[in-house]
Amino acid sequence: MTPLRFRGPTLPDGETRDLYVVDGHVTLEPVAGADTAAEGWIVPGLVDAHCHLGLDAHGAVDAETTEQQALADRASGSLLLRDCGSPADTRWIHERDDLPRLIRCGRHIARTRRYIREFAHEIEPDQIAAYVAQEAEAGDGWVKLVGDWISREEGDLAPSFPADAFATAIATAHEHGAKVTAHCFGEAVLPWLIEAGIDCIEHGTGLTTDLVEAMAARGIALVPTAHQLNNFPMYAEQGAERFPGYAAHMLDLHARRRETIMAAYEAGVAIYAGTDAGGVLPHGLIADEVAELASYGMPADYALGGASWRAREWLGLDGSLDEGVAADFVVYPRDPREDLAVLREPAVVVLRGQVV
Repeated sequence: MTPLRFRGPTLPDGETRDLYVVDGHVTLEPVAGADTAAEGWIVPGLVDAHCHLGLDAHGAVDAETTEQQALADRASGSLLLRDCGSPADTRWIHERDDLPRLIRCGRHIARTRRYIREFAHEIEPDQIAAYVAQEAEAGDGWVKLVGDWISREEGDLAPSFPADAFATAIATAHEHGAKVTAHCFGEAVLPWLIEAGIDCIEHGTGLTTDLVEAMAARGIALVPTAHQLNNFPMYAEQGAERFPGYAAHMLDLHARRRETIMAAYEAGVAIYAGTDAGGVLPHGLIADEVAELASYGMPADYALGGASWRAREWLGLDGSLDEGVAADFVVYPRDPREDLAVLREPAVVVLRGQVV
């Protein structure tokens, strides 16, 4: 395999250097005979920290469709994916060097008749420990709980399980070496999850000042899926006739979403970018997600870091492009910290040392 040379400012520090790629890894030592592949702004491979491979709005999809989803993510520069729940067995992706690196949560764990049909294991509280243990063993170090969803009895968002069941779920996952994240739109379930020691919150539109301070103190991450939050008015409209209280609640959460997420940022909660692709939304939207987070008021380099170097480190990979690291990076024609729109224009995408 011919060694490759890339030149330009390398984020996050912005220092201009030559990167050489040999046998799938970066070296900073000059390599004789290396072909110059690209020059530009070099960014560690992007991360979609909340997506759903093998899933569409109706449930599991076939391998060919899953492959196209993964390729769309790859084309966007997303080279590391945290799949936050899928009914499809996507372990085969690990065997494909041409597809993004994948961290799987396994299948969602939800309450019976309290989530989207065909998506989750739908169970009762006394089953939660067994199912969490199963998904912890089957996944790649994460388990996904459905923290809240609409309750037909209450006509509004409500916790999916009692507080003690959530505590059991989180403790069980930790005993099996897995971290836990949870879908949370509303307010009521969040104190239970935070107190029980959850590792991450998805969406988080019900967060309050005291809760974000508790999250920051405990090191609990937040993946807001900001682009997905724009769909709340649609969800409200869909439920308005039958569940007016739910509809009003969703509209209120939507109206406060920017203030809520920025309060978490200002409290010091670590925020990462996730598109929530695979249900309503298509794959390959990481540039839109980063732009949406920045539009809330976060600095551009923070929003970008939450989809690159900071997110990679959070998920256990190297966030730098230093000597010896895996050659997963994207080259852009302009500095993305100055113009986030350039994230939609990757000049070169390099995955496992190959220009893809």
